[in-house]
Amino acid sequence: MDEIYKSKKPTKVITIRIDEKLNEHLDNMKERMGISKTNLIKNYLELSKYLIKHKTALSSLNDRDLVVVKKSFLRNIIERLEEKEQLNSGDKLARFVNDIARIYGKQEDLRYKIDFCENLGFFNSFFDDNNYLLTTKKFGPKKFVEAFLWRLFKQKELNSNYIEEEMKSNKSLRQKYKNEIKELDIYSSHYSFEFAQLKKDA
Repeated sequence: MDEIYKSKKPTKVITIRIDEKLNEHLDNMKERMGISKTNLIKNYLELSKYLIKHKTALSSLNDRDLVVVKKSFLRNIIERLEEKEQLNSGDKLARFVNDIARIYGKQEDLRYKIDFCENLGFFNSFFDDNNYLLTTKKFGPKKFVEAFLWRLFKQKELNSNYIEEEMKSNKSLRQKYKNEIKELDIYSSHYSFEFAQLKKDA
């Protein structure tokens, strides 16, 4: 009850009836995760902000069918793609996030979109002292991440010529790429770019 009184947001109490088997499962899960049963249930209810659970299927808030796969499996598939396809895949995934944000009138709300990514397990929302987003390299190959973040932050497609095959013999294109992307070297385990920065009031 103390948590309810301390909360700045208005809260509601809901009561649901569940069968004993599900109740036992929740008890096992809370022990496994080391959290209270209340917080466990809240975590699952939070997912309703990001996806729809039908009886036998999952779908996105814009009614696209979803499937759960291992993150490493998805990353391995993307890494096998040509760089141009990596760019295209990153752009498509970010457009999906932007579409969901648009449903709630949050197309310009970067914090909402980054929280969305975190809650669906894309990556943790980790920022440095200057509010640059640090994206784990486990999320995917560099070109995939560049295109994803560019679409997320800039809401437009990254130049499809920004691939090694096109830039290796074109110095002006490479320089344009470097000037536009402006990769930062903050942590070796994370990608960071000058354009992927949240304003202090965001």
